[in-house]
Amino acid sequence: MSLKNTAEIDRPREKLIANGPQNLTLAELVAAIIGRGTAGNDALKIGKMVSDILMENSYNTTVKEIASVDGMGPAKACQILAALELARRFPPPDRKHAVIKRAEDILPFVSQYRYDKQENVVAATLSGAHEILNIRLVTRGLVNESHVHPREVFAGAVTDRAAAIILIHNHPSGNLAPSRQDILVTEKIQAAGTILGIKLLDHIIIGPCDGFQSILEEEEESGENDADYQHAQ
Repeated sequence: MSLKNTAEIDRPREKLIANGPQNLTLAELVAAIIGRGTAGNDALKIGKMVSDILMENSYNTTVKEIASVDGMGPAKACQILAALELARRFPPPDRKHAVIKRAEDILPFVSQYRYDKQENVVAATLSGAHEILNIRLVTRGLVNESHVHPREVFAGAVTDRAAAIILIHNHPSGNLAPSRQDILVTEKIQAAGTILGIKLLDHIIIGPCDGFQSILEEEEESGENDADYQHAQ
């Protein structure tokens, strides 16, 4: 059945208005974004093809892949990818102001970066009670001392009046062991945080695999450092 002949209440945009976006299928969400299809493919058919691509490639989906769907094109593909990126920058409402009590508590907020093929450095800012205030992408690319500057890391923390931050970055290889550069970056950010009065609570490594690696907890075990999740004063 074409979208033109579908009951008004069942059309994606009308359904979204009536019932909220959470009640739409992935194909319907895509159809609601692009608005209309073509003579050969209505918006729902296009939505199904695009959603299949998104399910397969997730955040690694490219404009070219979506634009290859009959009835899409670069402009509509950009709409989809922009919506995808917008969504991943906001935590779900039930996790807003979540309290971080241990390293793994931050993982649901940054899981989208696990499968990225480039390294990303993300900073989570926390209140004195360790509630999440904000999560920001700091840099994309190679993680080293020259690329990860304290100015970029702490700019958002100062704006948020944060008491602490957690750094997170991904290893596309899946090897979660910290490199020498990872450790140097951690030490540099930790020293800058001490001057600013904003504690670096942890530096966590994730990747396209289960689990994570806490650099500060690893150093704590070796007696070199301290990952303290007690509330900041």
